[in-house]
Amino acid sequence: MPAKGSALATHLPQDYHVTLLVRPFAAPCLPACQNPMPFELTVEPLTLLILALVAFVAGFIDAIAGGGGLLTTPALLTAGMPPHLVLGTNKLSSTFGSATAGFTYYKRKLFHPAQWRLALFATLTGALLGAVIAHYMPAEWLNKMLPVIVFACGVYLLFGGTPKAPLDADAPIRKKWQVPQGFTLGFYDGVAGPGTGAFWTVSTLLLYPIDLVRASGVARSMNFVSNIAALTVFIISGQVDYIVGLCMGLSVMVGAFFGARTAISGGSKFIRPVFITVVLALTVRLAWQHWFGQA
Repeated sequence: MPAKGSALATHLPQDYHVTLLVRPFAAPCLPACQNPMPFELTVEPLTLLILALVAFVAGFIDAIAGGGGLLTTPALLTAGMPPHLVLGTNKLSSTFGSATAGFTYYKRKLFHPAQWRLALFATLTGALLGAVIAHYMPAEWLNKMLPVIVFACGVYLLFGGTPKAPLDADAPIRKKWQVPQGFTLGFYDGVAGPGTGAFWTVSTLLLYPIDLVRASGVARSMNFVSNIAALTVFIISGQVDYIVGLCMGLSVMVGAFFGARTAISGGSKFIRPVFITVVLALTVRLAWQHWFGQA
């Protein structure tokens, strides 16, 4: 089950009728695994089609500025999916998108894994630890802080300066900040998740002499690493619906493919307004959910 403070644990009906049988892996190490039972879901074809369309749009937006969960999580809730499946299923679909976007930036030579080895390892470690701790740690305090932190990211990009000239693709990246940055944001993504892409983009702009396009490439790639780590824990704890997650994941992939290419060709002038819009929408959504107790 999600952590005690998770809003997903309170706003869904528990009755969810059955036609598709999914038997997730289960392990005794996590609370959700103590009474493993098969999850059975009914997914109407029209509902699955709508979820796929939402996932396509989410993948497109997420590849540019992050925040695709703004669309996919409410869509899964509206479809009637039980709360203990929503986070894991959404993480499965979003992993497809971050992989596609990250690979696109890599192929365009806008992200070099060799320069970010320490950050990649630290992100993986932090995300694994955060995802495990999320099953035990109340999240109320973190949830109430999120709107302010996410909004601050949007304000920085709106008024703060960013490099106008792209960084040379072969220019060295300072390593001293990679471990604390990667571990902190990886841990956060494992524990909570909303706004991780925004945090990666803004912190990368602050810590390194890098332009917005390359910062977006770093954010998408690191998101993929932390998504994989968190998804592993969700799978072990039996909190993933594979039918819905894979269908949405394929749509997210297509959206992310076009979104990443659009971001790269449009450059900072295109990414900046999209990023600010997504951050403002995410701020409103998080404030509405965690400050006013609305689903």
